Amino acid sequence: MPVSNRTYMDHAATSFPKPREVIEAMVRYQTELGASPGRGAYTEAQKAAAGMQTCRERINTLLNGASPDHVVFTLNTSDALNLAIRGLVRPGDHVVTTWLDHNSVLRPLNELEQRGEITQTRVRCESGTGLVDPEDIRAAVRSNTRLIACVHGSNVTGTLQPVRDIGKVARDCAVPLLVDAAQTAGHVPIDVRADGIDLLAAPGHKGLLGPLGTGFLYIRPGVEKMMRTVREGGTGSRSDLDVQPDFMPDRFESGSHNAPGILGLSAGVKYILDRGVDTLWAHEQALIKTMIDGLGHATPGLTLYGPPGLADRCAVFSVRIEGIDDPLELAHRLEREYGLLTRAGIHCAPLAHRTIGTHAAGGTTRLSFGPFTTVQDVAHACDALAQICATAVASAGATR
Repeated sequence: MPVSNRTYMDHAATSFPKPREVIEAMVRYQTELGASPGRGAYTEAQKAAAGMQTCRERINTLLNGASPDHVVFTLNTSDALNLAIRGLVRPGDHVVTTWLDHNSVLRPLNELEQRGEITQTRVRCESGTGLVDPEDIRAAVRSNTRLIACVHGSNVTGTLQPVRDIGKVARDCAVPLLVDAAQTAGHVPIDVRADGIDLLAAPGHKGLLGPLGTGFLYIRPGVEKMMRTVREGGTGSRSDLDVQPDFMPDRFESGSHNAPGILGLSAGVKYILDRGVDTLWAHEQALIKTMIDGLGHATPGLTLYGPPGLADRCAVFSVRIEGIDDPLELAHRLEREYGLLTRAGIHCAPLAHRTIGTHAAGGTTRLSFGPFTTVQDVAHACDALAQICATAVASAGATR
């Protein structure tokens, strides 16, 4: 019989619960404003527009960006990555990416390659840790390389790539760097200027604690001049022209915005800024340590993937247990017997699973943590995995 106490451990998919302030901001928009931002001169429309600008300013502060107007709102990270890739890359170009990247990067690049428009090099990662050597990225760069794209934190292994070192390679090679921060924005301190990041794509609904249907692309000032638009339409600005405005952020934002979502996102980012991303990151490092100390690589029959220590890791963990061939079976047992909500499968990152050798076996079972996860929650997960592992090992031994 399923346990009544349920513990959410799927923050790599979306964060839950949301801070109270996020819900209140969305309700306030729906009950007090209701207007399309910037689409009217009346007070409610202007307040909605001001709220959106505040969100840009907060995101820019969080990332140490150069300009709030270079925070472009998108539907999600996939939308932001498509805007960056399709906006920057031209026929005949070459792109460098890695084996740990998500399908949100792999699929747009593969589509362009299958059309014969680009070529690409996927840099392999070390199978044990998932880390890429920045010098391997340097070696992959060609004279026609237009873009280097890499994931910051893996949604499979939790590996944190050495983004600052990769940024230095990109600067040395004079190639723009696109970073997929789906698993790190709001979790890990990010400084786009110090890290040499030209474009950064992130969701609003994961580490930034906003609602689904929100995301953004940060574009370093100057890079937008290298990009073309991928959609055009109404912006509420320069309505006298029938061509897209050439100023930021309107150049890349067409159509009415998800105003309630963006105002909710703004409240989520404020929550992070008020507490300090360094403080939240220290909390997640305590969770990471609890998980590693609780399982490590010494639990008989259990494989924990990714970096073995605190270094180079975010709070995303993939496991497999000997004797449980289907990761979905393990996820069901964790929910049914221990109330732990996890995710099983390939996690939209097939090359990452090929890197760690789990693709053919259907992937892994993933546990991922957030700001409301407690050390006690993680200890409970470790105990649950150890108990299931002991049972599986004993059962396997009895059938031999």
